[in-house]
Amino acid sequence: MTHHPPAIFVADAAGLDFLNSIATPVDEVVDWLNDGACLIDWLSQAKLVPSDALELLRGRAMPGELDKVAEQARDLREWFRGFVQTHIGRPLDTAALEELAPLNKLLERDEGYKQLVRVGHGDRLELQPLRRWRSPESLLIPIGEKLAQFVCEEDFADVKACEGHSCTLLFADHTRRRARRWCSMAVCGNRAKQAAHRNRAKSQQRAVDHD
Repeated sequence: MTHHPPAIFVADAAGLDFLNSIATPVDEVVDWLNDGACLIDWLSQAKLVPSDALELLRGRAMPGELDKVAEQARDLREWFRGFVQTHIGRPLDTAALEELAPLNKLLERDEGYKQLVRVGHGDRLELQPLRRWRSPESLLIPIGEKLAQFVCEEDFADVKACEGHSCTLLFADHTRRRARRWCSMAVCGNRAKQAAHRNRAKSQQRAVDHD
């Protein structure tokens, strides 16, 4: 597995965090789904798959099998990126359902079921959704669920691209006035402030030189 910095989760929407699994945090592009080991690590950081299921599938996988699933995850990511970019900035309507056929096809593979379990150490029972992790390809299902939830629950009018220079990150703007401009104020927001300060200083210096 290629050594990567910690994955980026700043989108305020899991579906967009998946799209942000490839980004340029500093100077070079980092792909957190570069291979099977990277995919396992990203799913762990995203908390989309229980750790015991990740270890189970890591141990069962044939050589190269997880790498193939990572390739499918990258294909899914770029397909969904195209969908988001097509509809970004305006409310999504049901006419988009036909475009989402690949996502429904993925969700058809799910082997989810429900079971009664005890809550904590108390006496209360609850019906909990569970999943059979029969093959490495099942790792794609929780990703597909987050994409489907994003489509159903988010307003595409609130989806924005970070205004940072060369930043490719997307996010859902849930601020009260929908005034968010940056993936992170600590990173791109701070860089923009520094750049604006330098530009003002240069303008002031030019004005002094001109006088």
